[in-house]
Amino acid sequence: MNATIPSAGIRSSAADKKAKLWQRLLPLLITAACFAYLYSRLSRGAAAEGSRLLPYLLRSFENVSWPRWLVLMIPYCFLYLVFDSLVVWSVINWFNAKIRYADILPIRASAYILSLVNEQVSKGAIALYLNRRDGVPGWEIGSSMLFLMFCEYYSLMLWGTVGVLLRWGRFQPVFHIVPWIALGSGVFFVLFHLFFSGRIGSGIVWRERPIFRAFRLAKVRHYGAVIALRAPLVIAGVVVYTLALRLFGGSVSFGEMLGYLPVIFFGAAMPGPMHSVAILFWVLLFPDRPGQMTAFGFVMHNFFILFNAAVGLLFLRRATREMFG
Repeated sequence: MNATIPSAGIRSSAADKKAKLWQRLLPLLITAACFAYLYSRLSRGAAAEGSRLLPYLLRSFENVSWPRWLVLMIPYCFLYLVFDSLVVWSVINWFNAKIRYADILPIRASAYILSLVNEQVSKGAIALYLNRRDGVPGWEIGSSMLFLMFCEYYSLMLWGTVGVLLRWGRFQPVFHIVPWIALGSGVFFVLFHLFFSGRIGSGIVWRERPIFRAFRLAKVRHYGAVIALRAPLVIAGVVVYTLALRLFGGSVSFGEMLGYLPVIFFGAAMPGPMHSVAILFWVLLFPDRPGQMTAFGFVMHNFFILFNAAVGLLFLRRATREMFG
């Protein structure tokens, strides 16, 4: 019997390595597929205008008023930091420990540096920070971060549904499925909350695991509060992206952008460098302007994450000192 144990361990290790390799390759494969599609659309657009690819793409940047664009983007990035930190601070104070807002802001800002790689990694950094600095159990903080991601999904779904219903006739038919997805998500939430509040499924042991602590403690008002706290960011995003799109030659109403933007943000949350899925979605939404939409998506999403990471550098020294000092 003992002779079989090492071989079983080797097989398990090989399986783990294969899984990790696949996890590393997946974002690259998604990015490659997105850019292959974008290349084909851009090539066709350039050929239709009798131009080469690079000059065709560069023309999309020529007529943009960059000072006006920066006036839109920079305040939006700071507003995002303030409200995003407020949401994190609120959830931690509900479920973990009483922490000052001034102590959350530096690590939330510093975590944006890791968002260059993956947003979920940045939330893991917040969990490590609070574990090292305040002694809060890591699994319990991880549970709160998982609760945040869960609420972010429902926030985007809610706003996306409102936008589609307000401008139903203006949306491509593919977007008409959004309210049905929202309905299914609503049914899932009811069952999910009943389960973690102990009203159904009693006796299931894994519900008591530390990673689900926030869901066991959460009331419906906590979910609603997170969605309400994130509402200013959604509204500000709709205004900023609508006005910025006009600088790139696009023209949509605020109601249409309210439906588009949550879907775009879903794409931005997908793994892969340079928010390639979000850029692809802009081209899919506006297929008649592939050059302008590629330029717009690339500049908007990458400026946002790079500017936030630059702001995070201002707080990195303090966050590092408090984590490892």
